[in-house]
Amino acid sequence: MDQSRAPVLEALVAYHERGDLSFTPPGHKQGRGVDPRVLAVLGEGVFRSDILVTNGLDDRLMTGGVLEDAQQLMAEAVNAQQAFFSTCGSSLSVKSAMLSVAGPGEKLLVARDAHKSVISGLILSGVEPVWVHPRWDADLHFSYPPSPAAVEAAFKAEPDAKGVLVASPTDYGTCADLAGIKQVCVRHDRAFIVDEAWGAHLPFHPQNLPVWGMNAGADVCVTSVHKMGNGLEQGSVFHLQGDRVDPQVLKEREDLLGTTSPSTLLYAAMDGWRRQMVEQGKELLDRAIGLAMSARTAINQIGGLRVLDMETCDAFELDPLKLVIDVSGLGADGYHAADWLRRRAHVNMALSDHRRVSAQITVGDDMDTRNVLVESLRAMAGAGDLPTAAKVALPEPGELELETVMPPRDAFFGRTEQVPIEKAAGRVIAEMATPYPPGAPALTPGERITPAVLRYLRTGLAAGMNIPDVYDPTLRTLRVVA
Repeated sequence: MDQSRAPVLEALVAYHERGDLSFTPPGHKQGRGVDPRVLAVLGEGVFRSDILVTNGLDDRLMTGGVLEDAQQLMAEAVNAQQAFFSTCGSSLSVKSAMLSVAGPGEKLLVARDAHKSVISGLILSGVEPVWVHPRWDADLHFSYPPSPAAVEAAFKAEPDAKGVLVASPTDYGTCADLAGIKQVCVRHDRAFIVDEAWGAHLPFHPQNLPVWGMNAGADVCVTSVHKMGNGLEQGSVFHLQGDRVDPQVLKEREDLLGTTSPSTLLYAAMDGWRRQMVEQGKELLDRAIGLAMSARTAINQIGGLRVLDMETCDAFELDPLKLVIDVSGLGADGYHAADWLRRRAHVNMALSDHRRVSAQITVGDDMDTRNVLVESLRAMAGAGDLPTAAKVALPEPGELELETVMPPRDAFFGRTEQVPIEKAAGRVIAEMATPYPPGAPALTPGERITPAVLRYLRTGLAAGMNIPDVYDPTLRTLRVVA
């Protein structure tokens, strides 16, 4: 196909040139009804291009094939057989992928460091997880994606599992041995799903970036175009290849979960981003990688700061565009470092934990933004007014590997009660407790609560950890199975 085309954008232009008048949603009628005070903030162009796909971009039967063409162009651009756009983020896309491989009561190998959207998919679907535990770094106190050996052991222990789902890259930029895991899946004739929400850029520079899921042989690969690409928030694509996952089943699952009112704005941004990356991606990513390397060198020269690299961690691969900055050398924690940078330097960091903050460099950055990041970090390091690092009762290796007592769905939807956290140890959790970001639940419905995980969550909350999904945000109580 002609990769210089952008069917959604072309259809938008044609719609405006025809002067179509729509008596359909959205009710703002291309901005004519919008309060001028709103237009002054959001701009007229947003509303002018907010039109329906059906009976807007295309006719009522979608005979123009606008969306189909855009999706096929995306698939060809990234070496997939098929691609499906989603305007509900990768949180929906990964659920669609899961439900296309396993159904209620069936088993799926799931990396225990999976995003909370995966856990939500387990709760909604009734799929029973077989946890594959990530590799834990006792020095750095974070995890790496599971190894092929761990996936092999899990398939041998649960041979009826329908497939495996792993996240790579993680929010820390660490990557799994996708090719090795694929070999395991081939030996067991099982499906391989990659939650590659942080990896939408990977197909466009295979020489200098970690391997892209489709190139490693994944059956389904989910990406968030808005995370590392130039899409709008909630823009996501799931890609498919091979014959282990039926494309019609995958589309049906997406239809089951997705909105019937998708945003043309999100489609258009994804369509245009794909064209841009095909035409200019290598050049743009070369520049971004150069900026990231330059920033990494400069930050490492700031006393008390150290950027994560292959010398200081045990990752299989690292995305060079993720700058994960250890601030523990300042005697500080990442929570208060991120707060300082936002309040004092007006710089927002992507991730913060008990000892780190992170910044992602994308094709949207330039030397000016790189310099602002470096100088803001230098100012923070020299300010001398960061609070002393709070004490977080960090788990030892294995202490987050909790016993699963019942399926997540049964625990979540069953009879529950709210108990004081002092009495929660030994009970079965009925809600998620998720330090966010990175968004991997420390407690998943159906797991038996341990004193170690309670200490971690309570001390983390006191230190500044964000746990947005518990019923009681103070953590004085937890919801458990009655």
